Amino acid sequence: MTGTTGTTGTQDPTAPAGTDARALVVVDVQPTFCEGGELPVQGGHAVARAVADYLRSHEGDYALVVTTQDWHIEPGDHFSAHPDYVDSWPPHGVAGTESAELHPALEGLTIGARVRKGQYAAAYSGFEGSTEDGRSLEEVLRSSGVGALDVVGLAESHCVKDTALDGVARGFVVRVLTDLTAPVSPELGRAAREALREAGVLLVTSQEA
Repeated sequence: MTGTTGTTGTQDPTAPAGTDARALVVVDVQPTFCEGGELPVQGGHAVARAVADYLRSHEGDYALVVTTQDWHIEPGDHFSAHPDYVDSWPPHGVAGTESAELHPALEGLTIGARVRKGQYAAAYSGFEGSTEDGRSLEEVLRSSGVGALDVVGLAESHCVKDTALDGVARGFVVRVLTDLTAPVSPELGRAAREALREAGVLLVTSQEA
């Protein structure tokens, strides 16, 4: 396999047997983060379509597909009328709104678990969320014998980055598929990729994966 790598993550010795299984984690592919949404990422719609096309072609490569969604109810000072775009943001991913649902491009695809995050606080990492029945992302992955993750979605510089970093910190071997994500800005994208490399996340394209 080619691609830019750091030191790979270390497997969690407490994980269940069979943790060579791989999951695809689709982070926050929601209209709220695409062009025309409340907090758009340039190229967001294109990422959504590319993720959907990739999943249709590679569903059999994964033991599990998990989606995450920003699902804000009352996230405190994460929302602001005067956002600084670092710690505070315009309202986005508001629970129950159409723009907080999964992107229409993902309709009809097989999704094993859906994780929602940020109901009452800021939450960038998918590992901060839970499913409707209260399971954390880590619990969902461990129960399926998953030890490796491919992370895609929006935005590379924020929720994709934080989800991937949390995955490594929890002992998963993590790759980010670089052509299936997009950053808020080129500068923040470069900084995110450097942080990912330093943490041991593998950066590869979907073709290289």
